[in-house]
Amino acid sequence: MDVQERQTVPVFTAADRDVFLRDIYPERRPAVLRGVSLGPCLQKWTVDYLGQKGGDKEVKIHVSAVPQMDFLHKNFFYKTLPFNEFVKRASETKHSNFFLSEDESYYLRSLGEDVRKEPADLSKQFPDLAEDFHIPLFFEPDRFFSSVFRISSCGLQLWTHYDVMDNLLAQVTGMKRVVLYSPQDALHLYLSGDKSEVLDIDAPDLKQFPEFVKATRHECVLEPGDLLFIPALWFHNTVALQFGVGVNVFWRHLPADSYDRKDPYGNKDPVAAARALQALERAMRALDELPADYRDFYGRRMIQRIQKRTYRDGVPRANSQEDSAGDYITQQAIHRPGMRLQGHVT
Repeated sequence: MDVQERQTVPVFTAADRDVFLRDIYPERRPAVLRGVSLGPCLQKWTVDYLGQKGGDKEVKIHVSAVPQMDFLHKNFFYKTLPFNEFVKRASETKHSNFFLSEDESYYLRSLGEDVRKEPADLSKQFPDLAEDFHIPLFFEPDRFFSSVFRISSCGLQLWTHYDVMDNLLAQVTGMKRVVLYSPQDALHLYLSGDKSEVLDIDAPDLKQFPEFVKATRHECVLEPGDLLFIPALWFHNTVALQFGVGVNVFWRHLPADSYDRKDPYGNKDPVAAARALQALERAMRALDELPADYRDFYGRRMIQRIQKRTYRDGVPRANSQEDSAGDYITQQAIHRPGMRLQGHVT
């Protein structure tokens, strides 16, 4: 098999809070919600209007000479521009003013006022624009974490990653393709922290990433006014098919004390998960003290225990320790003693 299985993300029309909580949210799977009122932003948020309302407030942005941004290898630069100038440039295909090249790509992910302490909040960073955007009340208000303003150049692609909180991606202007992968396909995505090393998901290097074809690809195209429900831990990769503006609304799916209190981005692993990964790192260092054949044997025993204790019912299990899951982990972690587990990178 050299082609991924593909599934279309289901679309629900006129889904209200009751429908979402009863039929969609419990399934813990992505869903496109169409027909939900987002407010006058759908009509108002033109380039001129955004520039006028945002004014010359300085924003920190990503700038790249290529549209496929890669967070792992940092093929972009952080620059600062007045918001109105940024919006103007991001909406252009060719730039008369630029940092790297006339066809460079721009991306904004809004930040809190104190980026080390405060999550992004549209009502605080862009209060005039926030009046136009109505956050769907599909969760309890006390679970709200952040509302992230996002603006992308046409063609811009963001790396595949997961978030630890549930979120609704509201596409306000432009069209966007979103590809998602289930948390249960994590073994096939070649993770480095919360990000996949497979940068080109449409034409992957299968010699370098042979397991990638085993991951099921869930895909949708968002139109203006669409909401995409992305459950926590679902991997997602986005491509702006047009210059586009959107808002991500994140909320806590787990109890508040499950999350790192010093994480304004909301992307660090839950506290218990971080402890478990640290314990596994210590166990891997202990295995490094053994000869290769012993390391292989006890590593396989560890894999078997993890499978028995953590794999959910209904999730395909490994038929033996030689199959894709066990063998992949063994090859990556046991036969590469220098490899270390990585946590989130902001």
